[in-house]
Amino acid sequence: MEEERLKSILASLLFAAGEPVSIARLAAVFDDVPRATVQKALAEMASQYAAENRGIVIDEVAGGYQMRTPKDHAGYVRKLLAARPPRLSRPLMETVAIIAYRQPITRPEIEQLRGVDTGGVIETLLEKRLVKIAGRKEAPGRPIIYETTAEFLELFGLKDLEGLPDLSEFREIERAVEQANTGPVEGIETHPEDTAGNPPAPAEEPAEPAPEKSDDDKTSH
Repeated sequence: MEEERLKSILASLLFAAGEPVSIARLAAVFDDVPRATVQKALAEMASQYAAENRGIVIDEVAGGYQMRTPKDHAGYVRKLLAARPPRLSRPLMETVAIIAYRQPITRPEIEQLRGVDTGGVIETLLEKRLVKIAGRKEAPGRPIIYETTAEFLELFGLKDLEGLPDLSEFREIERAVEQANTGPVEGIETHPEDTAGNPPAPAEEPAEPAPEKSDDDKTSH
């Protein structure tokens, strides 16, 4: 297949999907195009879109490729859609961070770090599909273990868990969450377009936060 034709079709597929699509799924659409050729075309498209400063970028996110708006366009997009970005309260941020850095992890282990009951928080994270049940730990009582999901990676604009921000970047995000009730914080919000592009850094374990109760903590599972 002619290269420009292939790129045109790939752009249509990514636009129509609206979510990260793996190389395997994209390659399966074509009968006569090798997977390596599809991957090469996507890499060239991503570079071309970025170099031409287009209103759409192609990012590798959550194990696949996705069309996204540049993060510096996020404010304009929100005005058009008249919507605020999804926000996570401090208990949700603390808990999902602990799960992300320590996974797989059990609820008692999370509560030992946070110092408060996390039943309601974990239930909310499950409902938001940011974490999932990944089985049971081979320990007395066989407690449920939790892991983050592809939706977690997509929300934070991460290619994989190797791209988790270091602790200094996480604290910046946490500070932004604390200010969320007073209005939007420029440049740091829990929104895919705003948090994409964090440079990969070795995953570190989050410092143990001081116990703090909130509305999210009051509901026990």
